[in-house]
Amino acid sequence: NIINFTHGAQYMLGAFGAWMLLNYLGVGYWWAVFIVPPIVGVTGIVLERVLIRRLYHLDHLYGLLLTFGLALIIVGFFRQFFGVSGLPYPPPPLLTGGYNLGFMYLPNSRAWVIAASLIVCLATWFIIEKTRLGAYLRAATENPTMVGAFGINVPLLVTLTYGFGVALAGFAGVLAAPIYAVNPNMGADLIIVVFAVVVIGG
Repeated sequence: NIINFTHGAQYMLGAFGAWMLLNYLGVGYWWAVFIVPPIVGVTGIVLERVLIRRLYHLDHLYGLLLTFGLALIIVGFFRQFFGVSGLPYPPPPLLTGGYNLGFMYLPNSRAWVIAASLIVCLATWFIIEKTRLGAYLRAATENPTMVGAFGINVPLLVTLTYGFGVALAGFAGVLAAPIYAVNPNMGADLIIVVFAVVVIGG
């Protein structure tokens, strides 16, 4: 029931995480794909445990204001240190070039984003719809009191779910790093489209 405005900032964190690994530690893109999302997910878990959890029983407006404020703080912090002009992230050799499909030219970097997104979406759907964990999650969404009565730790389930969602935002940021300039405002540009999709999709 929380309107999460920090997702754009967490997407930006994923892109900056990949950029920092490359420029400070020399860790390449393919390693960043696996390293950055769990780290960003852990920051989401801490955020949920410390702040967001306290607002579950309050009006939706409180969650909106909190997450919007957190997004401003995160973006402002990175803007202070990195500016807003954008930082280049060179794509790995495998993602350079592309394919001429006749009616369009498809860069390898875009093809990789499409393929990776489809894999993650299908994996997420499978977890939610076909596993016991997903059944617990769907049940907890409908009736958390009843699920808790069966001995399932609903608060922990909510925390892990939120962390997983934040990790996906970080993963999207890593995917976007070689395509767009890495800058603090990249999440703000995306969040408007995301919420439009959420509203239209119900």
